[in-house]
Amino acid sequence: MDTKKLRQKILDLAIRGKLVPQDPNDEPASVLLERIKEEKERLIKEGKIKRSKRTASSDTYHYRQLECVPFEIPNSWVWTTLPELCLIPITDGTHQTPTYTDKENGIPFVSSKDVTSQRISWDNIKYITKELHENLHKRIAPQKDDILLAKNGTTGVAAIVEDTRIFDIYVTLAVIRPSKSICPQYLHRIINSSFCKNQFNSHLTGIGLPNLHLVDIKKTIIPIPPYAEQLRILKEINKWFSLIDILEQGKADLQITLKLAKNKILDLAIHGKLVPQNPNDEPVSELLKRINSKAEITSDNEHYPFEVPSGWIMVNMGTIFNIVSARRVLKSDWKQCGIPFYRAREIAKLSLWGAVENELFISEGHYNSLKERYQVPKASDIMLSAVGTIGKCYIVKESDKFYYKDASVLCLCNDYQINPEYINYIMGSDFMMKQMYDNSKGTTVDTITIEKAKLYNIPLPPLAEQQRIVAKIKEILSILDSVQNSLEA
Repeated sequence: MDTKKLRQKILDLAIRGKLVPQDPNDEPASVLLERIKEEKERLIKEGKIKRSKRTASSDTYHYRQLECVPFEIPNSWVWTTLPELCLIPITDGTHQTPTYTDKENGIPFVSSKDVTSQRISWDNIKYITKELHENLHKRIAPQKDDILLAKNGTTGVAAIVEDTRIFDIYVTLAVIRPSKSICPQYLHRIINSSFCKNQFNSHLTGIGLPNLHLVDIKKTIIPIPPYAEQLRILKEINKWFSLIDILEQGKADLQITLKLAKNKILDLAIHGKLVPQNPNDEPVSELLKRINSKAEITSDNEHYPFEVPSGWIMVNMGTIFNIVSARRVLKSDWKQCGIPFYRAREIAKLSLWGAVENELFISEGHYNSLKERYQVPKASDIMLSAVGTIGKCYIVKESDKFYYKDASVLCLCNDYQINPEYINYIMGSDFMMKQMYDNSKGTTVDTITIEKAKLYNIPLPPLAEQQRIVAKIKEILSILDSVQNSLEA
């Protein structure tokens, strides 16, 4: 379920007058607008506000008379513009880049980055001096129920001032101060609708960093219902949004549960508890004898990090894989086409998606030269990201033809045909990841070296059981992935 689209659908119904029924006893919105106009005139005469260069009536006359309106609205509603709903002209914060101070001695200074969630986030607020605050407050002093609209960056997102705390704003925010005849919480919801957002987007300027000008904000048209209906609509919106909040929290909780479930599956797998053991399976000790007749095989659980079933052995990764790195390929040898040349970042992407849009290549002649003199990845080998995002695995396919960056990627040469899918799965377990990260400490960037990789403990079951474990993991993960996909749909 796309909860973001659901929220916008509710707002779309709201602004079309389809979310709650109309009441013929409600005072029409046209009367409400006339009252706002009269209130402005009174305040102008009293010298409390200045008359704008364009009066409210001139701002909205066109839309009141417009025959081709964006959509039909109930008879008691009217089309208008944002300025007609405000007692003071829509303005923005200071254009001066301030000098910041500490929290203890400063006044909160809010910019567009602090309203991206449709609420003012006070967590990472910057602070300005009290002297600068005194100056900025003369321009505009935000107050409770003002609506702050982002003009730059994440444009078109609005937050409402919910309390009486004192703060100042930057030029990246516009201040919309609705008349007392307009419910500010209702207007806040509507400004955040896709209908208004699309209007804002149509006026964006600037390359890289989008910018929304005050003159264009003032052109925003809005359908306004009677005041009593505004309250009913707001109540209905809040009811539905509260339910969606519960859905989103449940979705987030389920995502965490799914992740924990996947980790649990891998944990059961490496402890030999995911599938039953078969006494007819060839013990893995026999496999190790074929790999290395001189290998010292310890089957005593007392020496293992945890207990494993009879027939299993805990081995060092260097015992079952020939772990190598690539020959050095100079930057001057990189090409724009040819044989793919993978770094850790490409291996990580291959691990996730099985494909990657590669950026680097080497010539086929260079690749063939490396193949003749050294090892290149072959089918069933496992490529391991060894720098940065460590521990990501990619199983080399028969059709693969590539080379890789030295030190950035390690190749687990699967010469003894250990089930590569089993290794791939268990490398993602908490047990293996802890080994990798614990042994990479002390360096600026997480790094796996060949010598470190050789020492990793691997719980190794018989080959037949490796296959059964892989089949069971695939079966369960398929179910969990289906649930995951349904959450993201």
